[in-house]
Amino acid sequence: MTVQHKPGYQAYQKNKYETASPHRLILMLYDGALTNINRAKNALDSDQRAEAHKFIQKAQAIVLELMACLNEEQGDVIAKNLKEIYFYLVNQLTQANIHKKKDQLLEVETILGDLRQTWDQLGKEVGNGSF
Repeated sequence: MTVQHKPGYQAYQKNKYETASPHRLILMLYDGALTNINRAKNALDSDQRAEAHKFIQKAQAIVLELMACLNEEQGDVIAKNLKEIYFYLVNQLTQANIHKKKDQLLEVETILGDLRQTWDQLGKEVGNGSF
């Protein structure tokens, strides 16, 4: 039995998400997308196209979840701009998946990394990251 299948580990993982602040949840989404992009790059390096496909799809799903988290009424122009960026990232991930090239993955990784860093910094400036 792997660690991920042990009941205690599963309870810990569930609790980690249920008790995280909204700010922390967004950071976790960014981390998940970046992890899957990195795995997709490694899979492409190893010529494991099916694995790359799986990880790119996971990254796409996470970016779509980030998009779903946007509140355009409260976020106004910033939320609308982020939505456009997320659409662009999903498109780039789609192109990376179709052509199995790392160029688009590297671009998405850079943009998501910058967004993650900005979000993290914003949380530190606002306070304890509990917003």
